Amino acid sequence: MTIKVSGYAAPFVKAPLEPYRFERRDPRADDVVIEILYCGVCHSDLHHVHNDWGRNSIFPMVPGHEIIGRVLGVGSDVDRFKPGDHVGVGCLVDSCHHCAACEQGLEQYCEEHPTLTYDDVDRHDHSPTYGGYSDKIVVSDQFVLKIPDGLDLKGGAPLLCAGITTWSPLRHWNVGKGTNVAVVGSIIGGIAETQEMLDFCGQHKIASDVEVIKIQEINEAFERMLKSDVKYRFVIDMASLKEPA
Repeated sequence: MTIKVSGYAAPFVKAPLEPYRFERRDPRADDVVIEILYCGVCHSDLHHVHNDWGRNSIFPMVPGHEIIGRVLGVGSDVDRFKPGDHVGVGCLVDSCHHCAACEQGLEQYCEEHPTLTYDDVDRHDHSPTYGGYSDKIVVSDQFVLKIPDGLDLKGGAPLLCAGITTWSPLRHWNVGKGTNVAVVGSIIGGIAETQEMLDFCGQHKIASDVEVIKIQEINEAFERMLKSDVKYRFVIDMASLKEPA
């Protein structure tokens, strides 16, 4: 049975986001059903809504790929998660699983193109993927991340994109104390190294500085991003979805 979901979507390119009702897929045996608690607002969300990269964005679009939530249920083949667990979902929700990159845990380089959390097409049923500006999501357990005890949930959300984008090259080049580095744009990391980063951040009490907003404030947040009027990462408290638009 499909799952009814509430969220916010852009109905067409460059449109303001508005309340949107849709359905998530009937959970498969390897799926995890997640109640979304927080979702970070990445600048790429704005780029996707504006179709700035010319990739023929799919509308209506529900953005969001910095997702922190709580497990509501799991499929019959899932044994790593249970209801009540705090979990995360980042930029990817699937890949081919058999190319050289996937076999090395580098799903972001999947030779058959990884499936993005939103603005993409499910590789099994060809339905559009919808992101974390919503109250629930259904994801294969292989792309669900454990949120360690001690990691602030709100501050942990941006780690799922902004955090791993920095962590991945630091690990790749074995950066250590005293190493000179330049911080530039980078691609995201694979699932294993994202989990490694989350565990490290949980152990050392590292989290992002954030400005928590309501979902009803998302269009204002986008406008502020366009004006560079941002000090901390925006994170949406998804409990606000229950409030009037």
